[in-house]
Amino acid sequence: MTTTWVLVADEAIARILQWRPAERALDPVEELTDPIAHARDRDLRRDAYGRRNSTVTSSAGEDETRLAAERFAREVCDHLTQARQQGRFDVLRVVAAPRFLGLLRQAMDTHVDDAISDELNKQLVYLPPHELADRLFPQPAGGA
Repeated sequence: MTTTWVLVADEAIARILQWRPAERALDPVEELTDPIAHARDRDLRRDAYGRRNSTVTSSAGEDETRLAAERFAREVCDHLTQARQQGRFDVLRVVAAPRFLGLLRQAMDTHVDDAISDELNKQLVYLPPHELADRLFPQPAGGA
């Protein structure tokens, strides 16, 4: 039996779900988070207003945010590599916010990359599992 995982991610959260075809359902497996990502974004936006008249440009904040996103992408990919080596999944579907999908592609191990069946560059990380299942595994025409 093939085990299919779905990774749904953005720069702050990565949800891993497992597809159960008989029930047409996605079950949560685990969730990785970068809890300071949203706080950092808020702080950087607020900080940018104070920096406009200083010598520090707003791109310094953008660089910091990008580095944090790259670090989180590597963390997610390392986690997937370990899971793949342990035989926890056979097939991986990746759904990620467009910018984060690019970072995941750069950080992905070839062993995991070989398991990827498809990618979707959409921000769907906050959809509930039943809505994700409907979008990613649509009912064939004519029912069951």
